[in-house]
Amino acid sequence: MLRDRYEPMNIFRIVPALSFTMEPVLAQMGVLLNDDVLFQQVRGDLAQRFPRTETDGRPSTPVEVVLRMLVVKHLYGWSYEQTEQWVNDSLVLRQFCRVYLETVPDDTTLIRWANLIQPETLHRLLDHVVQLARSLQVTRGRKLRTDGTVVETNIHHPTDSTLLGDGVRVLSRTLKRAQGILREASHLGCEAFRDRRRSARRQVRRITEAARRRGRQAGQTMQQAYRQLLRTTQAMVKQAQAVCATLQQQGNQKADRLYDTLAHYLPLVEQVIQQTARRVLEGEAVPAAEKVLSLFEPHTAIIRKGKAQRPTEFGRMVWLDEVEGGLISRYEVLAGNPADAEQLKPSLAHHLEVFRGPPRLLTGDRSLHSAENEQYARSQGVKQVALPKPGAKSPQRQAYEKQPWFRLARRWRSGIEGRISLLKRRHQLRRCLYHGELGMERWVGWGVIAHNLWGIAKATSH
Repeated sequence: MLRDRYEPMNIFRIVPALSFTMEPVLAQMGVLLNDDVLFQQVRGDLAQRFPRTETDGRPSTPVEVVLRMLVVKHLYGWSYEQTEQWVNDSLVLRQFCRVYLETVPDDTTLIRWANLIQPETLHRLLDHVVQLARSLQVTRGRKLRTDGTVVETNIHHPTDSTLLGDGVRVLSRTLKRAQGILREASHLGCEAFRDRRRSARRQVRRITEAARRRGRQAGQTMQQAYRQLLRTTQAMVKQAQAVCATLQQQGNQKADRLYDTLAHYLPLVEQVIQQTARRVLEGEAVPAAEKVLSLFEPHTAIIRKGKAQRPTEFGRMVWLDEVEGGLISRYEVLAGNPADAEQLKPSLAHHLEVFRGPPRLLTGDRSLHSAENEQYARSQGVKQVALPKPGAKSPQRQAYEKQPWFRLARRWRSGIEGRISLLKRRHQLRRCLYHGELGMERWVGWGVIAHNLWGIAKATSH
């Protein structure tokens, strides 16, 4: 049975000798999280685990505890294990998370609950948090600045050789697990379960060493090593295909799980083989959209933003909208590496929906400028559109951008760079440690929600 909350109690009244007091901002965050709409939306997702979990079964972790522990986790940038440890050891955090003197949910339980919360729910939660900020007069939505940033996926630097090595490794270890289930399959010999990891590691090492050297001999060595690595990976794929077909015929739970694993990785490994052959052996430039950058995070994209220090990044492009008061009103995890100018219309449309009116000021960097975007913003009722035009400017345009309000808007726009830096440093949005595309959505969503709740509490705790 899914519970809403444990029985309320005040730990500090039970133990009068304790003189601890909750930090004012944290205490105010606790008040904000008392909002019934917040945990009722989360409750709807948690109830999907079992159809009758809201009425039957033994009492489980209360929804309020799950919500508050997830907020604490992303507020301080902790892992699940650290969250369990710190909440368990701190009377203040026990009180804030409404755990009181009960047993703190362990990290695996928290992971299981967290993975049930859908990205759509987090977007609705963020909209409700913004409405809370409006009701508390933290923001009115009169100014809007928007920008994008890259959130890296948790992968190693992708090279063709390491991707092929990853493919051999993951297929070999899966076949090793399948060997115990398929011992009675007489038509599969020992060759079907052959472990080729050592051979693959040897060729990856040869490629790495040859890449450090220069000259014709090094290039020939690299080509030979790549050809051998490709042959090893192709042989591994053939073994996996034969075992996969046999697993599908077994009809038991363990075999089905291994079949799903092989069915997931086989197309990715085959795509890595194709892109390596095209790029290394045929000398073809493979488009970024056709590349697999990771077998474990296949949604990873190549992002080029023209930065001198990091010209190429591997992850997902995240678009952020910020209103006055330091609140992120919207986030969007984008597919691929789209043009920045395409993001202005969705940002403005969302602002109109949430705030029931246009902002007085809309600003962004040069990449957002276009005559179409400026005309669209004015047609929606924005009075001041501060989108600097790149390249050569006419005298009229120069005079327009030299107006005092335009210069002030450009200065205010630069503040979103600091906001992005804060999100990456404090709320760990530099690199996503959750798995998959849904994990990326959850990682960004919880980080933004925790940041907004902290900002609202800080503004209203005085």
